[in-house]
Amino acid sequence: MSELRILMDCIVFGESLRWHDGRLWFADWARQEVIVVDLDGRSEVVLRAPGGDGFGPVCFDWLPDGRLLLLSGTTRSVVRREPDGTLVTHADLSNAFEVQQWNEIAVDHRGNAYLNNIAFDFPGGEFRPGLVALATPDGAVRQLADGFGFPNGMAVTPDGATLIVAESYAHVLTAFDITPDGGLTNRRPWAELGESAAPDGICLDADGAVWYADVPNHQCVRVREGGEVIRAVDTGLGCFSCAAGGPDGRTLLMVVADWSRGPEMFTGDPTGQILALDLDT
Repeated sequence: MSELRILMDCIVFGESLRWHDGRLWFADWARQEVIVVDLDGRSEVVLRAPGGDGFGPVCFDWLPDGRLLLLSGTTRSVVRREPDGTLVTHADLSNAFEVQQWNEIAVDHRGNAYLNNIAFDFPGGEFRPGLVALATPDGAVRQLADGFGFPNGMAVTPDGATLIVAESYAHVLTAFDITPDGGLTNRRPWAELGESAAPDGICLDADGAVWYADVPNHQCVRVREGGEVIRAVDTGLGCFSCAAGGPDGRTLLMVVADWSRGPEMFTGDPTGQILALDLDT
């Protein structure tokens, strides 16, 4: 059985892991940077998010034509990177919604960008149920669903038929059918995870199972639809996001950090790491 290995360290607060074009992409929310790293540990900063310095969610995904979409919590917008590297506003979220704690993005094969919003100041704010919204390819935005217990990681199934949303406070992965116009219907539990689970970032594997990162339990867990746990990987530190990658899709990639330090996590020595684990499937 393979062992965990460290691909990269000195990360402050890593999130939004994506495997793309042969490398792992992720965001350091404290530094407002998008970084890529290969399986040999060679890394580079490819983009600094708009909106200035300081903490703010920075999540991203790609349009079908390969252009990058960046969800910026600081500017409250979805930004698109053009082929020449220029950044333009793809969707303005600042006036469309009362609550502005944007957290995650997932794009389907038609270019619909699903966005979620936790709807309260985190950490420390009073809880409010979150929502999921849609930004269409032409930049129009609308709310699709609400009542989420801290919506976190999201994934669209490869056939474009289903959106899965991790609810960290509700201990569940929630699924929706995606309608032809990009809307959501048939809301249902995809997997009830138990009261101790706190799913954060998620990814799908080739067998249709979901891996979810779990910060308080220091693990990354593979689960089938219905809730059967297949495997749990002890990550040692809080696990915030995960991705399936490598040349054959058999490498589990995870970002971890010492969340127990509270606000000092952002000002002290960086504890964040990218971990890799080779899998049999």
